[in-house]
Amino acid sequence: MDFNLLAFIWAAIIAFAVLAYIVLDGFDLGVGILFPFMKEEKERDLMMNSVAPIWDGNETWLVLGGGGLLAVFPLAYATILPALYAPIIAMLLGLIFRGVAFEFRWRTRRGKFLWDWAFAGGSMIAAFAQGVALGALVQGIHVENRAYAGGWWDWLTWFSLLTGVALIVGYGLLGATWLVMKTEGPVHDHARRLAKPAGIATLGLIGLVSLVTPFLEPQYLARWFDYPTVVFSLIVPLLVLGCAFILFNGLIRGGDHAPFFAAQAIFILCYAGIGISFYPYMVPTSVTIWDAAAPDSSLAFMLVGACILMPIILTYTGFAYWVFRGKVHADGGYH
Repeated sequence: MDFNLLAFIWAAIIAFAVLAYIVLDGFDLGVGILFPFMKEEKERDLMMNSVAPIWDGNETWLVLGGGGLLAVFPLAYATILPALYAPIIAMLLGLIFRGVAFEFRWRTRRGKFLWDWAFAGGSMIAAFAQGVALGALVQGIHVENRAYAGGWWDWLTWFSLLTGVALIVGYGLLGATWLVMKTEGPVHDHARRLAKPAGIATLGLIGLVSLVTPFLEPQYLARWFDYPTVVFSLIVPLLVLGCAFILFNGLIRGGDHAPFFAAQAIFILCYAGIGISFYPYMVPTSVTIWDAAAPDSSLAFMLVGACILMPIILTYTGFAYWVFRGKVHADGGYH
């Protein structure tokens, strides 16, 4: 296996784009997941207003991650997509429904409840499909002769369903802590109450998935428990427990910001754990980063574009969050 610096840099860029999507669009989807738990129309209006200025920008990272995978790791793209057509299509349909609901919900009175369900249902379907796709990827994709060799339903297993449920609950936690940070009044108080059981369930599901994952593939078991990577297997759970303490301490003591950032840190640590398990594979245990990479000339050419576009994306994302940094009023304004 020959190390290729350009391929490694692009793998890091794709990994960063996916992580950025998870931490930014995760709470966005979580707000939609919590929609059915808010009975008052004004409360749902406030919830939607809390993410209205930034939701579409959050999904930029999904486009970058998916488009980048096609452009710089075409073999991985051609292998993963046929294996995960169903959950990926379900995710895209869910994102479409919730995106349309953002616009149409404010244009009607009689049909507003339909767009409420479109927003909530689209968020749940998108989150569940992402979790299922993750679980299917972790458990392995059958590859022969550099092509997907599995069946139509290989992605549908008890483990992928478990990760799908786990992501719904986890995104719900992110959404609840976001509302704690960004809203006031009944929505703030209700979100704080919801965040506690969501946090407990998220940690329980993380523990369950973590116990099962090492036994899905021998390479995972070796990676988690052989030196020196066993050090990370010890450090990451301790850091998760520390973040859990900050999360619940903030919720109990009335902190508005600490719970959100602690929940985000838990997601980042879980993502790091997945990265430790996957490296150096793009398709776990089948296709490495170096096998999947496009020619060096293509990687270099596209890296120039990435070096121009990524600072722009980061700048306008940061600017949007800075402009809309305050609490959201009931009338949709910020302070």
